[in-house]
Amino acid sequence: MAQTYHTTVGSRRYRFSGLAELMAKATPPRSGDRLAGVMAESAEERVVAQMVLAELPLTTFLNDALIPYEQDEITRLIIDDHDAKAFAPLKHLTVGDFRNWLLSDYATSEALAAARPGITPEMAAAVSKLMRNQDLMLVAKKCQVTTAFRNTIGLPGRLSTRLQPNHPTDDVTGIAASILDGLLYGSGDAVIGINPATDNVAQSIKLMRLMDDVIQKYEIPTQSCVLTHVTNTLEAIEQGAPVDLVFQSIGGTEATNRSFGFDLSTLAEAEAAAQTLNRGTVGRNVMYFETGQGSSLSADAHHGLDQQTCEARAYAVARKFNPLLVNTVVGFIGPEYLYDGKEITRAGLEDHFCGKLLGVPMGCDVCYTNHANADQNDMDNLLTLLGVAGCNFVMGIPGSDDIMLNYQTTSFHDALYARRVLGLKAAPEFEQWLAKMQIFQDVSTHRLNDQLPAAFANSLRHLPKGSD
Repeated sequence: MAQTYHTTVGSRRYRFSGLAELMAKATPPRSGDRLAGVMAESAEERVVAQMVLAELPLTTFLNDALIPYEQDEITRLIIDDHDAKAFAPLKHLTVGDFRNWLLSDYATSEALAAARPGITPEMAAAVSKLMRNQDLMLVAKKCQVTTAFRNTIGLPGRLSTRLQPNHPTDDVTGIAASILDGLLYGSGDAVIGINPATDNVAQSIKLMRLMDDVIQKYEIPTQSCVLTHVTNTLEAIEQGAPVDLVFQSIGGTEATNRSFGFDLSTLAEAEAAAQTLNRGTVGRNVMYFETGQGSSLSADAHHGLDQQTCEARAYAVARKFNPLLVNTVVGFIGPEYLYDGKEITRAGLEDHFCGKLLGVPMGCDVCYTNHANADQNDMDNLLTLLGVAGCNFVMGIPGSDDIMLNYQTTSFHDALYARRVLGLKAAPEFEQWLAKMQIFQDVSTHRLNDQLPAAFANSLRHLPKGSD
């Protein structure tokens, strides 16, 4: 039977019937939790829940599973992979004490890295609920997570970008033009990643070959990915396609992932298959995952949990498979889950903090849908905050407007802005390539070359003439 948590404030007694309700009521407000009926009824109830949560021992999360062990393979993964030795220095702490330690000078980058295997997603989610935005940023900045494939992502002082050249009809000429445009603005060191408009194996292989041709021709130290279903990528590997990264959208419950058409064994099979290709040059991180608050609720697979806690549990799935990239597509699902710019900003900082704390190489698609109460100024703010907080990568899309997925995100120019204003650089191998190709006159300032390199300018004349 679930433990009941209660306290009295003044003359009023508050009661929370279980850990899931306490966590949900302590969460900063968002429309998805209101839709699910789990949000605090008032600001006062929220603060009380946060006070009770702050006094909760961290060991509670090892003894009181939010989703029963027998019912959910993500719960089993979290419990079975927990490192008691790494947790030992934190074992005596409450959630409030944990927050204080994270913000202290004792929680160095080295100490945080050592503690990662002992921190569960629920612990990360719980402590985030007690933190201001600046707290989330300060701790995330100290959490360094570095990965590598053909370049090295996540090093201090670096901000990488996913070049996202989507096209509503998968037209090869349009995609190639967008790739060229992004490269000339210094975008694409995290990955050149396409969401296919037509999601099948044949089309995925066609797009993989297009990107591989560009990468090989210009000797670009980056990786490609077609964001198709993991089973399609497995079949593409069997057919000899040039697969760099395996993609899959993931959630924080077994039921969510089954609604997406996979389970943990599928991901294990895909990672093993990609490793056999040996396509990386400086590292072997071959997985790319995307997440987003609200996915479990939209699949009716949230088990009564708040959406941010479900999101944190997805990072347990991610870190199991040592990904190169994990991307929270923070405002993509819509205002039913994150209503406005304020909620999107908070969610983006929470996701980045929780992922980094758990050792996941977090990036963020700083985005919103056109029917959300948000605009590009909100995205500018979140982009800047994430850059300060040490985000591994963001998106780069022509004009900030994804013409295939129909949502607003960050552009090649936005990424340049973030690098310039915060003094950040691209991945080191990619930075050297930008200098070699004379795309930037000065890589330290990301000043664009006024005269486009001749080889790249001439490439415009040799783009493929449409799709087959």
